[in-house]
Amino acid sequence: MNFNLARTIEILERTPLALQTMLLNIDPEWTSTNEGGNTWSVYDVIGHLIHGEKTDWIPRIEIILSNNADKSFQKFDRFAQFEESKGKSLASLLAAFTTIRNNNLEHLRSKNISEADFMLTGIHPAFGKITLSQLLATWAVHDLNHLAQISRIMAVQYKAAVGPWVEYLKILQTS
Repeated sequence: MNFNLARTIEILERTPLALQTMLLNIDPEWTSTNEGGNTWSVYDVIGHLIHGEKTDWIPRIEIILSNNADKSFQKFDRFAQFEESKGKSLASLLAAFTTIRNNNLEHLRSKNISEADFMLTGIHPAFGKITLSQLLATWAVHDLNHLAQISRIMAVQYKAAVGPWVEYLKILQTS
């Protein structure tokens, strides 16, 4: 599938509701457990998504669309959520994510991005030159990646409980 902004927004606008439906009012053990070692819990992933909404997607879009000569992105702190989410409930994180995502999508739509804009570039600290369409596509796939991660984190908690069916459950064979 080729990049398409409308299809990208379809994913981005559905992620908050998908997360709320999946995670609100379930036993905290589902969301506070990680996969061992330095892995993330569901709670951590939600915090990470919020941090990305604040410091990654829209700020980088703004850099690309700006008239500034310097198109360099700031490095993204993939672990900022550990400090930023401290003491907050999962429900409050989900509400915050929904609010900031809706605001970001409203902001994105207000930009009236054209086909020509998709080829505008920014400078990623690790990848170098990237296009606006690559950034936007990554935003949607980043959501899908973390939805899959959340499902896996939760599924792994029942790995022993499913008994012999583990053989048929691919999500459990990766851990």
